[in-house]
Amino acid sequence: MDIRAVVMAGGSGTRFWPLSRVSKPKQFLPIAGPKTMIEETVDRILPLIPPRNILTVANKIQSRTIKKLLPCLPAKNILVEPQGRNTAPSLILATAWIYLQNPEAVLAVLPSDHVIKNAPAFRKKLRAATGVAFEDEFLVTFGIPPTYPVTG
Repeated sequence: MDIRAVVMAGGSGTRFWPLSRVSKPKQFLPIAGPKTMIEETVDRILPLIPPRNILTVANKIQSRTIKKLLPCLPAKNILVEPQGRNTAPSLILATAWIYLQNPEAVLAVLPSDHVIKNAPAFRKKLRAATGVAFEDEFLVTFGIPPTYPVTG
């Protein structure tokens, strides 16, 4: 099974102001530990997904920062959005790029700014989810049950 990870890293981090700025959104800040959130995201999946199968999607300026923070990723895997248009277009770009390489690949789409404290348990669930996606051709999502309604 060919597992590919798409790390969405194009957000501007406006809801995390004043700590994050346009030049340094929250995915490039060390919020939950000594590493930036995007570094933690990639470190979390490396035991399961090799660097050659990890892609990021961000704008041109952010992509330069990603290259510095994640030198383990091949340069061709740092996809640059021609124009930021939110989640769906960035995933279409990444999905098309991966599909041209291997239409049978299973995608794990990950935000670059989540805190997940138990990485081994997360990898175990991710491995199980990718297996179900591959074998049964299902879309699998992870989430946190809401405790109250909120639009943000």
